[in-house]
Amino acid sequence: MAAYSTMLELGTPLPKFSLSDTAASGNVASDGLLGKVSVVAFLCNHCPYVKHIQRELAAFGRDCDARGVKVVGISSNDVLSHPEDGPSRMTEEARRAGYTFPYLYDEDQAIAKLFRAACTPEFYVFDAAGKLAYRGRFDESNPRNGSKVTGADVRAAVEAVLAGTAPSPDQKPSIGCSIKWKDGNAPDYAS
Repeated sequence: MAAYSTMLELGTPLPKFSLSDTAASGNVASDGLLGKVSVVAFLCNHCPYVKHIQRELAAFGRDCDARGVKVVGISSNDVLSHPEDGPSRMTEEARRAGYTFPYLYDEDQAIAKLFRAACTPEFYVFDAAGKLAYRGRFDESNPRNGSKVTGADVRAAVEAVLAGTAPSPDQKPSIGCSIKWKDGNAPDYAS
């Protein structure tokens, strides 16, 4: 069943994190994103919505690298219920998909909760001061609607922030697979 992003409040400070990078050795911390425009994407290996955008997401990551925009992917799924989303498989998936950005593992799901993440894929664009400027979908495409994958929504947000302007306030929630919470205990973000 498809889930929608919760649309974290614009202007929210970048949540603090330090997570293991499955695509390379070591940890990546949120402090390393400050001072640059940054994109945080909640992803996972098995989700058909993520697979649908993978090629363009990898291209987006390369384009961001070339422009000094930091991108990180985070997987927060419970690996007991979804072992294909575990760290060793994430390493393989990052290589296969051509991701040039860190692919981080949120084992205790605490970071997903800080972002109020609900689905994969889900995107957050922060300005250089670490304030949330965009949250929502990659573009209008999904595996069922036949629209071309372009990354238009996230790309437009990044362009606006790089130009020193606010992205369009007409931001659409992402749709995708729900994050697979441990013991099925999805957080109640309404409270």
